[in-house]
Amino acid sequence: MSSKLPPGKQKPTSPFRKRGSLQYTASADLRGGRHLLTSQYSLPGIPVSKHGPIDLRTSMDGKYKEIAEELFSRSLAESEMRSAPYEFPEDSPIEQLEERRQRLERQISQDVKFEPDILLRAKQEFMKTDSATDLEYLKEQNQVPTDMYPERELIPEREYQRVTISGEEKCGVPFTDLLDAAKCVVKALFIREKYMALSLQSFCRTTARYLQELGDRPLDFNMYEEVPETAVTADAPVHPPVSETHPYEGLDPASLPPDMGYSCKMMDGVVHVYTHKSNMEKATELDLPYPDLQEYIADMNVMMALIINGPVKSFCYRRLQYLSSKFQMHILLNEMKELAAQKKVPHRDFYNIRKVDTHIHASSCMNQKHLLRFIKRAMKKYPKEIVHVEKGREQTLMEVFESMNLTAFDLSVDTLDMHADRNTFHRFDKFNAKYNPIGESILREIFIKTDNHIEGKYFGHIIKEVMADLEESKYQNVELRLSIYGRSRDEWDKLAQWAVKHQVYSDNVRWLVQVPRLFDVYHTKKQLCNFQEMLENIFLPLFEVTINPRSHPELHLFLQHVVGFDSVDDESKPEQHIFNLDSPLPANWIEEDNPPYSYYLYYMYVNMTVLNHLRRRRNFNTFVLRPHCGEAGPIHHLVSGFMLSENICHGLLLRKAPVLQYLYYLAQIGIAMSPLSNNSLFLSYHRNPLPEYLSRGLMVSLSTDDPLQFHFTKEPLMEEYSIATQVWKLSSCDMCELARNSVLMSGFSHKVKSYWLGPSYIKEGPEGNDIRRTNVPDIRVAYRFETMCEELNLITQAVRSEELETIEEEGSLCMSAVPSEQ
Repeated sequence: MSSKLPPGKQKPTSPFRKRGSLQYTASADLRGGRHLLTSQYSLPGIPVSKHGPIDLRTSMDGKYKEIAEELFSRSLAESEMRSAPYEFPEDSPIEQLEERRQRLERQISQDVKFEPDILLRAKQEFMKTDSATDLEYLKEQNQVPTDMYPERELIPEREYQRVTISGEEKCGVPFTDLLDAAKCVVKALFIREKYMALSLQSFCRTTARYLQELGDRPLDFNMYEEVPETAVTADAPVHPPVSETHPYEGLDPASLPPDMGYSCKMMDGVVHVYTHKSNMEKATELDLPYPDLQEYIADMNVMMALIINGPVKSFCYRRLQYLSSKFQMHILLNEMKELAAQKKVPHRDFYNIRKVDTHIHASSCMNQKHLLRFIKRAMKKYPKEIVHVEKGREQTLMEVFESMNLTAFDLSVDTLDMHADRNTFHRFDKFNAKYNPIGESILREIFIKTDNHIEGKYFGHIIKEVMADLEESKYQNVELRLSIYGRSRDEWDKLAQWAVKHQVYSDNVRWLVQVPRLFDVYHTKKQLCNFQEMLENIFLPLFEVTINPRSHPELHLFLQHVVGFDSVDDESKPEQHIFNLDSPLPANWIEEDNPPYSYYLYYMYVNMTVLNHLRRRRNFNTFVLRPHCGEAGPIHHLVSGFMLSENICHGLLLRKAPVLQYLYYLAQIGIAMSPLSNNSLFLSYHRNPLPEYLSRGLMVSLSTDDPLQFHFTKEPLMEEYSIATQVWKLSSCDMCELARNSVLMSGFSHKVKSYWLGPSYIKEGPEGNDIRRTNVPDIRVAYRFETMCEELNLITQAVRSEELETIEEEGSLCMSAVPSEQ
């Protein structure tokens, strides 16, 4: 931010001294000649020396006075007022200067390919020019011999105005508080790293690098790497190559990988794999690691104690406030440079960068108008098709609607009544009822279920229409959630057969499997005896198909496009049980009450962990845990999410938990946020914390959740971005950063992301950014990276300093003990 003055001109001296730490004056020889803060540094606002009055008048003062008088006069005459009372008249020299600046920007952006060094240097100097005086300075500076000011090499994209804090105590809290807080934060990050490494999920590389310096054991970075794929060159196209054959065509079970001959069974809620089918003993068990229950409960208790620690809360709150303020300062200083960097990129803009809807449910991925048109088409095309059987009596589609006294002509969006309204706010039961067209559950079963009398035919067709719209838009991608309830063992096979039979696949779509937390409902209906039976129905088919793909050929194909698991339900429902070592094991959970959130998440996590290690041995794709978390309910949901999940959905309650919010920032845990969904269910739009999270640097993305309930247009994701941009005044750079985050946290393969973001996207900082593909300026990426490194450095240095002091104290004790022994 400093600019050079020409020789002969003295820089004006400020009447105030710079702020510094309050310290006593120390002589130079006592400190070995080090430069120390002395008593001349005073509190801000107290002058330490007097100077004559500085003349701040400029040649523009007269003109400013005329402008001000004209603005006041215009404000009195409403009929002649412009759109804003602070606009300058057309003859304003400031406006002329802005026009000149914009003309030069356009000219430079056109010619930069031919003379980059000269033009960029000219542009940088011109951007500093704000008045005639500056122009005179610039002329005089050009006459100065170059040997007086050695020229340094500039990297224009990464040269930006940085905000730094000087002084010894940078964090604003006493050193003892910093030390305690740093220890707690580091301990929490080590806990998360342990669970991510165990389950083969990803952990932030930057954070891992800093933790490596503190840990007793080296962190295994290869554990987070995917199976190596074909390298993508820097000049490769932004679109990945499309396969000529459909992945579900020509299914030949003989071509699938062979049977391993293993067997598996569930004990105490966890699947164990054995090398022999007949001999299931400890000696034949495969070593597939997972954290046992005692370890998880102990770590959970540590985390719960940490987030309610007063000094740690104060420290984290201050750091989050600092991050918000620092980002506002960054925008103030660098917004125009970020915009200029985006303008220089040919062809690329927000519309044609990759965006992934990281949280959307398949049963509501279409909008109301789309579903209405599909129902009307089905009534005209398949009126005689038998779609439902009730009490042994078959019903055609026409008969179903006749029983409701409805015709195709009668149907409208208002008749469907599937849009969330003010009555659904804090009423999750009413929201769930909105999934029923015309309030009839039979229509929900016919049109938006995979398992029905017509084997999900209509649902498959409408999903394929949504896929066709995505492929037409090219740059929008989704991760659709399909449900597995755990009521029966054949649910997985039925779901996979639905996908393969109707060829429900697109390069723009990946699947997540959501497990509703409804054990109490199934247990009351006598569909399940205990919780372990539900876990067996969910996970044993996955182990069987991994051991022998030929036993479930359709499921093996389908799982290649499944990226992870989700846990869904109303989080605001009260929990009657606290998960601890006294909790019943899954086989003994026969109570009417539903298990708590952390109970569900732990048993999903441990079984997924064992499954991932088994699939890694066979070079199959592995899965991640990405639950709904922090939308409502108690704060400990977010603690479970922090420990066990790669990403989460919603995360609204982080705004009430500064410690957890700071940890989510340091660990860069992806948060898929859906402001329009929250606005109808739990939190008004203007109170949504997304802009706050984004400014602080949390890994957030925009998602739609349920377009059927919340959106009106054919492109619900663009609608979500559009409303967020208008309400929160997001810049083009902010929107592109959100889109880049969505790709990074998505479950698309490493190879696909290399095409979308650039072959070096895994690298840290601006080296991993390719503005030609992401349209995110290197300035923004560098700011995020440097800010995070500063935060991690602050914490790790505090922990290391205490270790050094301990070593010094031990050394001095040893030295004093030697003479006494002698």
